[in-house]
Amino acid sequence: MTLPVLVLAGSRDGAQDPLARHGGVPHKALLPVAGRPMIDRVLQTLSTCPELGPIHVSIETPEALAHLERPFDCLPTAKGPSGSVALALERLGTPLLITTADHPLLRREWIAAFIDAAERTDCDLAVGIATRESIERDVPDTKRTYIPLSDMMFSGCNLFLLRNSRAEAVVKLWQTLERDRKHPLRMARTLGAGILLRALCRRLSSTVLLSRLRKLTGARVALVPIDDGRAAVDVDKPEDLRLVIALMASAG
Repeated sequence: MTLPVLVLAGSRDGAQDPLARHGGVPHKALLPVAGRPMIDRVLQTLSTCPELGPIHVSIETPEALAHLERPFDCLPTAKGPSGSVALALERLGTPLLITTADHPLLRREWIAAFIDAAERTDCDLAVGIATRESIERDVPDTKRTYIPLSDMMFSGCNLFLLRNSRAEAVVKLWQTLERDRKHPLRMARTLGAGILLRALCRRLSSTVLLSRLRKLTGARVALVPIDDGRAAVDVDKPEDLRLVIALMASAG
């Protein structure tokens, strides 16, 4: 049995996205990375994984990808990535592997290791992460956004595995937090003031955070480390693009 994949490629700004303008392309997903659209690199990597398929791309302009000669189908987007995931779940259900179009460094071995580690837990939803130590070891020149917990600092790797239907409750919570991201009081009511206070004081541990998520959603969430700091490098700005091209060149 193969595992369906969702690639998030939505961009509300279309051709006006800063990276799309930077690359002179009609959509960020088509940004050239060492001569090829970055989403094509993601799709190629996914297609080499025998445990994966079929592949679905969530994008608001499917015609933008018409020239790509790889097997995938397009799904509609919603407002924000959480909404797009929720829409995809209505059609695809679970289990479902999720990644993003702006992750051209994605490697087959990262995916395999992530899925294997997730399957060895009792989680309902697995989140791929890279610790600050591994990122600074493997990509010392990058600037990542870290989530500072009391027992670790990490950055996301744009890899998620929704193992069963209980994971859908986490997506609903994500939608709520995404909707209220500019309203701290609403977020505090949702997550709990104590959780936010601990986070602000850097006294929030991963154990407490995951326990709170389970209480709110009924789902077990696992943070699954990927032991390659490059897994946390996506392309959100021009300096990321330069870094990715340099890493590809150094890897031969």
